[in-house]
Amino acid sequence: MKITNKPILLVEDDQVDTMTVIRALKEIHVTNPLVHLENGEEAVRYLQDAQSEKPCIILLDLNMPIMNGIEFLQVIKHDDKFKSIPVVVLTTSEEQQDKVNSFNLGVAGYMAKPVDYRQFVEIMRSIDAYWTISEMP
Repeated sequence: MKITNKPILLVEDDQVDTMTVIRALKEIHVTNPLVHLENGEEAVRYLQDAQSEKPCIILLDLNMPIMNGIEFLQVIKHDDKFKSIPVVVLTTSEEQQDKVNSFNLGVAGYMAKPVDYRQFVEIMRSIDAYWTISEMP
C-alpha cells in the first residue's frame, strides 16, 4: 500500500476473515508486512510500543472481544501520535450507528465485508489503489 513498505495493521478476531484479508492482499500483490492483532487492546499496546513500526494503514473490524473497534478508535483518534494513521473499517456490522460513530471518530473509510470473495478482493484493490496514490503528511 505504501512504497515505504510500512506495515499494515489488521485488527480482526475472526480467523476466516483474517485469512481472507491475507489472501486478497497477496492476490493484489501488496508487499507490505502485515501485523495481525485480535482485539483493540492488543492493537493499542502495539501502537504504544516504541519498538513497533507505525503502520501505514489500519484495517479494523468493529465486533471484537475485550476492546471493540469503536473503543479502539476512541483511544487512538484522541492521541496525537496516532490520529493521523488512516483507519479503514472492514466490518459485517449493518448498524447505522456504527457507521456514524466510526466517521465521527475520524475513519478514512467504512466497508461492509462482502460474502463473495471476488467482491472482497475488489474492495481491497480499491483501498490499495487509493492509499498508494494518497500523499500522507
